[in-house]
Formats: sequence, C-alpha cells, structure tokens
Amino acid sequence: MDMRRLVGLNVQRIRLRKRLTQEQLAEISGFSQQYISGLEKGRRNPTIITIYELALALGVSHTDLVRPDKQA
Repeated sequence: MDMRRLVGLNVQRIRLRKRLTQEQLAEISGFSQQYISGLEKGRRNPTIITIYELALALGVSHTDLVRPDKQA
C-alpha cells in the first residue's frame, strides 16, 4: 500500500475512534482542516515531523500512523 494512503487511513481511523471531526483535529494539531482532509485522502506527503505532531494531537504513538492496521 502507498505510504501516503496508509498514513491517511490511520489518521482517519484513529480520529473517528476518538470521535473527533477534522475541524477538531485541525484545532488540536495546528494543521488546517483542508490539510487533514487531503492527508486522509492520501493526497498529502507528510513529513516525519508532521506525523509526530499528528500523533501527539491524537494521543497515539507516531508508529501507529505508519503501521498497517492489524484488522484491515
């Protein structure tokens, strides 16, 4: 799977599990809602710093955003 798509799917899955909207995640993380949307669709190529910042905002490890979902 494409890494951009994998990160996007993981961000979306974790965000939804935590019952956050894209707007709420944007506010918490400091990224725009448009960026979050593009990321979740696999259209963004996040840096390691972006992955780290999103993981902090979501309250998970940065490795959770790059690891394939075991249930998928």
